[in-house]
Amino acid sequence: MIDCTRDDGLWTLTLNRPEKANSLTAKMLEQLVNLLMEASVDPHLRALVITGAGDKVFSAGADLDAARAGLATSPLWEQVSGAVAALPCLTIAALNGTLAGGAFGMALACDIRIAVPQARFFYPVAKLGFLPQPSDPGRLVALMGPARAKLLLLGGQKFTADEALAFGLIDRIVLGAHLMDQTREIAADALAGNPDVLTRIKAMCADR
Repeated sequence: MIDCTRDDGLWTLTLNRPEKANSLTAKMLEQLVNLLMEASVDPHLRALVITGAGDKVFSAGADLDAARAGLATSPLWEQVSGAVAALPCLTIAALNGTLAGGAFGMALACDIRIAVPQARFFYPVAKLGFLPQPSDPGRLVALMGPARAKLLLLGGQKFTADEALAFGLIDRIVLGAHLMDQTREIAADALAGNPDVLTRIKAMCADR
């Protein structure tokens, strides 16, 4: 399930299925889309955080049984990442652990990614015989460059948190005990700001 908390302009969405490595089902993806659509029309929204329950895995991507039944190629993944990217506020992926497979989309669509030291990053589409989500390769190239994007997607390499930071995939490494405190610190100025100004700043950053 997806837990949602709202606190004075800050929304936090938590992937809450730690017993299954926070792997995602169609129902969870649909819930994420609905919550993100609701957030997009909240006039008080200034920052949104996506994180996972537990201290080992942000998300392993698609639930294996659901993936075999067709979820791996569902348009729901792109709907989630598109909805994140379209939000007018500051968006932060607080990666409490490993990020894998289809879960990359929502993290890549965020403005900022911070991760714990033990996090690992892999996207084994070549091995599994699936295409990545349509927008993911472009976002990976924008962050890391084409060679490192291919190292991840075609080479199937698993990045450590230190490598992900050096490559530009994540923006900061934070000890797990301080992850959410650091997230709120990053969001503090946005939470104190005017939503209309935040939207304009974000649009200016996109117009490169």
